[in-house]
Amino acid sequence: MQVLLELAPLAAFVVAYYLHGLYAATAALMVAMVALLAADLAIARRIPSMHSLSAALVFVFGAATLLLHNQRYIELKTSVFSWLVSAAFLVSFWIGKRTLVERLLRTALGAALGSEIRVPEPLWRRLNWTWVVFYAALGCANLIVALHTSERFWVNFNVFGLTVATTAFIFLQVVWLIRRIEPAGEDSSAEAG
Repeated sequence: MQVLLELAPLAAFVVAYYLHGLYAATAALMVAMVALLAADLAIARRIPSMHSLSAALVFVFGAATLLLHNQRYIELKTSVFSWLVSAAFLVSFWIGKRTLVERLLRTALGAALGSEIRVPEPLWRRLNWTWVVFYAALGCANLIVALHTSERFWVNFNVFGLTVATTAFIFLQVVWLIRRIEPAGEDSSAEAG
């Protein structure tokens, strides 16, 4: 259910784009983000930080796109979002007891596997670096595509290319991590490759 909610703004953007163009799609995305935030509040009684960040960027860049009638603003939103996410993973090395990737995946994998997972600290740190690099690269890729290709290619790249790339990246990270989970009796500080 949560995945469908998270994909709803993207679906609204795509449908509006193919029916009425980029400016209608931008407006539809803004409305869909309001609906997503309302659904978050109704279902979970809170708004996840990623949804808050994404909504704020959609409202700022979407409003600039519509008010100035310039598609570049909404095209840049993806890069700015990706770079902010990359920065959040980077900063998590120094803020808090755990890296951001550990906070996200430890809970999710523990719930999926039905038990607490144990992974050595150096592996969490290595995995966190891959997320820093991945999101920084996504931002750069979006910028290159936005500046050097057609509007339609950019839309397809964002909707399909980035979605598939992100899904594949997360899947591969989870598979890599599951193969390195330690048995319950081992010392969690031991180095593993």
